[in-house]
Amino acid sequence: MKSTVETLSETRVRLNVEVPFEELEPQLRQAYKKIGAQVRIPGFRPGKAPARIIDQRVGRGAVLAEAIDAALPEQYVAAINEHDIKALGRPTIEPGDIEDGKPLTFTAEVDVVPSFELPDLSTLTVTVEELKVEDSEVDEQLESLRLRFATLKGVERAAAEGDFVSIDLAATIDGEEIEGGSATGISHEVGAGNLLDGLDEALVGMSASETKTFVTKLVGGDRAGEDADVEVTVRSVRERELPELDDDFATLASEHDTIEELRDDLRANLTTRATQTRAEQIRVKAAEVLVEASGVPTPEGVVADEVEHRKGHLVEQIQQLDSTLEDFLARQEKTVEEFDAELAEQAGTAIRNQLVLDKLADAENTEVSDQELTFAVVQQAQRQGVPQEQLQQYADQLMRSGQLRSLVADLRRSKALESVIEAATVVDTAGYTLGEDELFPGRREAREAENTVSAVADAELADEAEGADAGAVADSDSADESK
Repeated sequence: MKSTVETLSETRVRLNVEVPFEELEPQLRQAYKKIGAQVRIPGFRPGKAPARIIDQRVGRGAVLAEAIDAALPEQYVAAINEHDIKALGRPTIEPGDIEDGKPLTFTAEVDVVPSFELPDLSTLTVTVEELKVEDSEVDEQLESLRLRFATLKGVERAAAEGDFVSIDLAATIDGEEIEGGSATGISHEVGAGNLLDGLDEALVGMSASETKTFVTKLVGGDRAGEDADVEVTVRSVRERELPELDDDFATLASEHDTIEELRDDLRANLTTRATQTRAEQIRVKAAEVLVEASGVPTPEGVVADEVEHRKGHLVEQIQQLDSTLEDFLARQEKTVEEFDAELAEQAGTAIRNQLVLDKLADAENTEVSDQELTFAVVQQAQRQGVPQEQLQQYADQLMRSGQLRSLVADLRRSKALESVIEAATVVDTAGYTLGEDELFPGRREAREAENTVSAVADAELADEAEGADAGAVADSDSADESK
C-alpha cells in the first residue's frame, strides 16, 4: 500500500491511497466464500462452488465490489496508522474506478486532532457572579412554605385567579361528543394553565352552577390539532387561606421555634444551593477560559456529525410523544436554521472542551484510580436504578459496550478541569478571590463517600466472584461424584 497525506485545514486532511491488486487477495477469497454461501448453484453445495462458476453466475464485478467494500475500512485504518494521524469522527471515503487486476485507489477525508498549545494555567483568571442571597428569595421560600400549609375555604362568589374550582368538562366537534372528551369533578387551580388553552380565561368570573362554552385546540388523541367546543360547568369555588407568618407558623412548618430562626435556616439552605450552582458555573467558565487561551480550532466535520446525532435523538423523543420537530420548534418559537445553529454551537463547545481537556490530561499524566472508577460506576448504576446485587453484571455490560472507556475519559477530563480551577485565579464580580471550599464545595464529604462506597462495592464484587468460584467448585465436585 502507498499513501500520501494532504492537509486541507487545521482540522482536516485528505489521504490518497493506492493498494496493489495482489494485496486484495484475502478480501477476494472471503468475497467468493460469502457470495458462494448465499447463492444456489446446481451441482454444488452452498459455499463449495469454484470461483470461475461464481464469476459466471453472479459476475466478477459483484465479487470485486464485495471485496473492495471489505478492504476499504482496513486499508483506511492502515493508512491512518502509517502516518500517525489522530482521526476524529467518521471519514468520507471515495473509491476510484474499479478495474480487475488494477490497483485499488481511493481518497479519504477526515477531521483530525488539531495542533494547539496549552496556556500556563497559573496565568488564567476565571470570573464568576458574586454569591448573594436576596431577602426577596427568602420571602419566596417562605411564601412557598405558606402555600403548603394553606387551607381551602368555600366561597359564595365568582372564581378569580388563584382560586380552586371543581368543574365538569365536555368537548364536542360539530356537535358530536369526542371519545374520552368528558370528565367530571376535576379539581383545578384557576390560572395554573395546565389543562386546556382558554379554560382559565373562561373560568374567571364564573360562579358555582354556571356553565360556559369556549373553543380550544386539542393537543392529544386521534383528533389532535382540531378545534373543539368545550362546555365547562363550575360545581364549587374555594379560596386559599394562608397562615400568618409568625412563631406559631414556624413551629408548625419546621423544627424552629421562631419565624426569624426559620428565615435564617431558609437563607442558609439558599446559600448552600447557590454555592453548588456557582461551583458548576466555575467549571463552565474555567473550561471557556482554557479553551479561549488555547486557541483550539473547531473540527467542523465532527460538529456536523454531532449535530445530526443530537437532532436525530431529539426527533425520536418527540415522535414518542406523538409530535413532530416542526411542532416542537413552533412552541420554541425557533426556525430550523436557528435550531441547527444552536445545536452546532453546543456541539462545537463540547468538542473543543474535550480536545483541550484531553490534551491537558495527557500533559499532566492524569490517571483514574480503580477506586474513582468504581465509585463512578456505582453512582451511574444507582441513577439508572440498577439493583445492588446486579452491580457486577452492570459493570460487565459497560465493559462489553465500550461505555467504561468513555466513563474513564470523562473522569480524566473532570480531573483535568479541576487542576485548571486549582491553578487559576478565581474571583467573583465583587473582586473577592475564592478559596478551596468555595471552589469545590462538598469535596471532602464526596471523597469520604467515595471511599465508603468503593469499599462496599469492592467487597460485594469480591463476594460475587467468590460465590461464582464456589459454584464452579461445587459443579466440579458433582461431576467427580457422578464418575
